[in-house]
Amino acid sequence: MGDDRIDLLLGTLEVLILQTLARAPRLHGYDIIDRIADRSGDALQIEEGALYPALHRLELKGWLTSEWGLSENNRRAKYYRLTARGRKQLERQKVEWQRLVGVMARVLELG
Repeated sequence: MGDDRIDLLLGTLEVLILQTLARAPRLHGYDIIDRIADRSGDALQIEEGALYPALHRLELKGWLTSEWGLSENNRRAKYYRLTARGRKQLERQKVEWQRLVGVMARVLELG
């Protein structure tokens, strides 16, 4: 069987993280990776080396906050939450993605 994974476009990871945290308000990094993989039917596999710098960028932009806590395995983990600014940004990015999908469908004559 072929590889069904999809290479992400620049900026895609941010919206995936924001949407994941909108659905589950307090997650640590591994949970975010797992939820994105599950939601995409394993088509999107996020590498830790991409996730953690993205989480840091989103935190610096004020779209996420974080706090340390204990994971299910009783290990120290950093948990992330979406801020009000992050929710507004997610809504903006959703509109842009819907527009892009429509444009791509027209260009590719899918719709």
